[in-house]
Amino acid sequence: MKKLKKISFIIISLFALIAVSIFGYTKYKKPSYDGEVAIKNISKNTTVYFDDFGVPHIYADTQKDALTVLGYVHAQDRLWQMELIRRIAPGRLSELFGSKALPNDTFFAGIGIDENSEKTIAELDKSSETYILANAYLDGINQFIENGKTPLEFELVGVEKEKYTLKDVYNIFGYMSFSFAMAQKTDPLLTDIRDKFGIDYLKDFGIDGSLGKTQLKSYKGKSNDYTEISKSVASLLDNSPIPPFIGSNSWVIGAQKTKNGKVIFANDPHIGFSQPCTWYEAHIITPDYEIYGYYLAGTPFPLLGHNRNYAYGLTMFENDDLDLFQEEENPENTNQYKTVDGFKNYTIRKKIIKVKDSISVTLNIKESIHGPIMNGLLTTLSSQKPIAMSWIYTQQKNQILQAVHALSHSKNVNDFYNGVSLIHAPGLNVMYGDAQNNIAWITSGKLYKLDKSVNANFIMNGANGIDDKKEFLPFSKNPSAINPTWNYVYSSNNQTEAIDNYLYPGYYLPQDRAKRIESLLAPKNDWTSTDVQKMILDNTSSVTPSVVANWLTTIDEKTTNSNEKTAFEILKKWNGSNDKTEIAPTIYTKWLFCYLKNTFQDELGKDNFNALLGTHIMKQTIASQSQNETSPWWDNLETKDKKETRKEILNQSFKEAIVALEKQLGTDVSAWTWNKVHTLEHQHPLGKVEALRGYFNVGTYEVDGTNEVINNLIFPMTEDGIYKVMAGPSTRRIIDFSDVENSVSILPTGQSGVPTSPHYKDQAEMFAQGKFRKMKMNKKEIIATSTKLVFIPKK
Repeated sequence: MKKLKKISFIIISLFALIAVSIFGYTKYKKPSYDGEVAIKNISKNTTVYFDDFGVPHIYADTQKDALTVLGYVHAQDRLWQMELIRRIAPGRLSELFGSKALPNDTFFAGIGIDENSEKTIAELDKSSETYILANAYLDGINQFIENGKTPLEFELVGVEKEKYTLKDVYNIFGYMSFSFAMAQKTDPLLTDIRDKFGIDYLKDFGIDGSLGKTQLKSYKGKSNDYTEISKSVASLLDNSPIPPFIGSNSWVIGAQKTKNGKVIFANDPHIGFSQPCTWYEAHIITPDYEIYGYYLAGTPFPLLGHNRNYAYGLTMFENDDLDLFQEEENPENTNQYKTVDGFKNYTIRKKIIKVKDSISVTLNIKESIHGPIMNGLLTTLSSQKPIAMSWIYTQQKNQILQAVHALSHSKNVNDFYNGVSLIHAPGLNVMYGDAQNNIAWITSGKLYKLDKSVNANFIMNGANGIDDKKEFLPFSKNPSAINPTWNYVYSSNNQTEAIDNYLYPGYYLPQDRAKRIESLLAPKNDWTSTDVQKMILDNTSSVTPSVVANWLTTIDEKTTNSNEKTAFEILKKWNGSNDKTEIAPTIYTKWLFCYLKNTFQDELGKDNFNALLGTHIMKQTIASQSQNETSPWWDNLETKDKKETRKEILNQSFKEAIVALEKQLGTDVSAWTWNKVHTLEHQHPLGKVEALRGYFNVGTYEVDGTNEVINNLIFPMTEDGIYKVMAGPSTRRIIDFSDVENSVSILPTGQSGVPTSPHYKDQAEMFAQGKFRKMKMNKKEIIATSTKLVFIPKK
């Protein structure tokens, strides 16, 4: 017995020793927020104050010193995130994760971002400020790699650290740009629907732009497997370790409409949630420069930012800058394809993908004049007919780094406008406001017109010499509004007005958010920062109540049971609010899913239906199609001897929704509150492993909001009625130029990507509760609430 006790004691002691060692080791990984660090290539001591939320305030003698230090502190908090995001575009995730990452690598290696980056760098002015500062930032990252602590993830995955180069920066911007595009998700589905069912089935999708009812005002060939492209690309982006960019809100209120007579700026870009979160905040102060910026991992200049003179942010334009072409191969030589000048040889590009614990994979990528051939890059695309991808980002001059530098170094609104003009892709709504009471909305992107006979919503003919003719528009034609007479500008990814009577094609989101923003901004003339904070958290839909009211007219109340009657009355009184304690959103969302499934799945099949649910065009369709009595989609193709009607499908869907909710949440309708089904968890790439989930992931939180309200917390609709929020505000920022030092913001989780950092998740609860914190700019306040890390020139 004594021997058994002794053995037990030894085992327990060993486990305790191991636990203490692990705890101590992970604590050792924590970033350094105080003390001194000696680094090379800075001219004088540079002081960094990390405030109470871990935001570095960098006081430097020169911008070059500041960028070197920024690279270092950014890397100590986010090196693993940097490592992942830089590997996506060149196809290097398989080196970390093995063959399961091969489909992702095959696709991205094939579309040519890496080659475009290399070509762009070769043409850069090496003496420009942009080039010098970008390389100073990279030098800071590389000095941390050489001398700093190795993040735990590198050791768990088993990868060596590598130095960063300017090509990594361009590849990161390239991945970001591709994630904005929607054509690759939408065009193949629409082409398949057209070819299988006819053009009448597409009228409900409003591909002529007719569904874009709340528009932004400017001032001044057959195949039955095209859908595999949509499903494959959507799956690659959804399963990427770095989340895609999705949508956004922003509005800038002119001085004439604010209580204090100064501009108020608001922005909340919508991006897939992850841990760590997308943005890293940093405040740089030198004798000739100041910026409080939001940085993507591995990039030297902020995409969002402000100082005492101006503020800027962005939303996605959602314009169409990516086209798919079906090529016609020479039947006698598969290495050639047809053009108007006869058959031409494909260009062949070789790419080698290294795979962890396996042999390398060699890609021989075919390219036509339109771009890379998707067949072979998307493993599920079985079509024998080659499909080429034409994308503005890789075909036009790439000036993205110069553009972002210009946005963060503008002196006035004209400087800023010129900076936006350098961005050929992605298409962005770039928002601006300044202390001189200028406000602006400016769209970026190299816009073009196609022949009147061509519809860019479909896969186009690559051989006829008509579909690929582009008339590029001058930047002066891009939609914009600078100091409009209505005294505010906004964007929520909705459609713009026609350009010279040409309604620019795109994959715009429905009018819900735009209509709500417009209805709140227009009548009020005494806006304050507090008012804007409430508005950015608004959970009410301006569209859904009228849609629901119309649906309810189809319900035969005489045939409803007790719970159906209760649900009916709740929806009848609903004002469109989506707070956690509401019951109506739970009922509506389940009814919505059942209606969509009963309407579209019989024609499309389960997989293609799910793919369509993930497109912007599906969101656009709901309000109009669900009220169209003559829509061909109502008929269930699986019932051969009957033609279903709108009333029947909506009735059936309502009853199915109530039955499903009773099974899921019980028979007490009062318990069907939104918080039971609408939750948010911030997932780390390694948190997908169940044993690591509790250590790396953040949450779960019950949250307000829903799809397409201002507080846009985006989730996929699913059969099980559990709505896991996948995307939403990547930050909420409000800058009030009457009191710029008390401007506010919030991140979804925290500044750091290191789990043992106190700033790994210190904002997560605040974000879920709709709270804000200061973006500090007052030096006395910063010093009083910060730790101090001094960087000393290394001799």
